[in-house]
Amino acid sequence: MLNEKRSHPPGRIKIMKSFSRLMEKNDFHSITTAQIAKNATVTEGLIYKYFKDKKDLLYQVLNEHFYEFQAKIENRIANEDTSIRQLEVIIYSSLESYADNRVFSKILLLEVRNSQEFFKSCAYERVQHYSRTILKIIKKGMANNELRSDIDALTLRKVILGAIEHACLGEIIFGREVDIDQVSTDISTILFNGAGA
Repeated sequence: MLNEKRSHPPGRIKIMKSFSRLMEKNDFHSITTAQIAKNATVTEGLIYKYFKDKKDLLYQVLNEHFYEFQAKIENRIANEDTSIRQLEVIIYSSLESYADNRVFSKILLLEVRNSQEFFKSCAYERVQHYSRTILKIIKKGMANNELRSDIDALTLRKVILGAIEHACLGEIIFGREVDIDQVSTDISTILFNGAGA
């Protein structure tokens, strides 16, 4: 959902919502600005008032999604006392976001990662903020002796992010359901209790 409380102009909101609806049934490259404008009931020129091009629109939609996702995560982890519980909440919330927002999941996992432009976009800055949040919690957990301090914090973050994405990738591609409770529990158990018998 696009957050209208952030004081975006109505035309901009309509364009972003139109694009999101089109992405539900089409891949990015097949969507035209004419379709976006028609679907939003605005002129095609209005798109270029708010966005440099179609790819900029894509990144702005992603940015809005990440903004709302980060706000939800920060609200949820504020209620947890331990670093491990905060990481478990992030794992669950990330899986939930991938499962509930299939359009954004498809864009993030399949559409944008092969573009160097994405890594210079405002949307990627949000991704980095999310990653820094995880790293900060890991380091706090190590300092508090909740997590082993002889493990590299950056590697642990990669393992967490990789586990989340790979748990969802097939389901996103093939349209299968994700058992969020089970998958998040399994990932957390392996990470924080180990896989050894």
